[in-house]
Amino acid sequence: MDEADVYAILSQTLWAVLIASGPILALALVVGLGIAFFQALTQVQEMTLTFVPKIAAIFVGLVFTLPFIFATLDRLALHVFDLIATGGI
Repeated sequence: MDEADVYAILSQTLWAVLIASGPILALALVVGLGIAFFQALTQVQEMTLTFVPKIAAIFVGLVFTLPFIFATLDRLALHVFDLIATGGI
């Protein structure tokens, strides 16, 4: 195993984490912007208004995207385990 192999595994790992976390982060961004616009338009400055809907949206988003996240991380784990089994690591 040389530096190129380590770089490839780290690159695949970082890419898998970014792809797996992308939908949830995008959902949190959209909900946060929607709440910010609502607060700016209505001048309601309630602190719980920013956290509660965002947390609820993230939990609902996790329920729907969990199979995608699992498949992405499972594919990476199988690749790494195959490398270990073949002696690549």
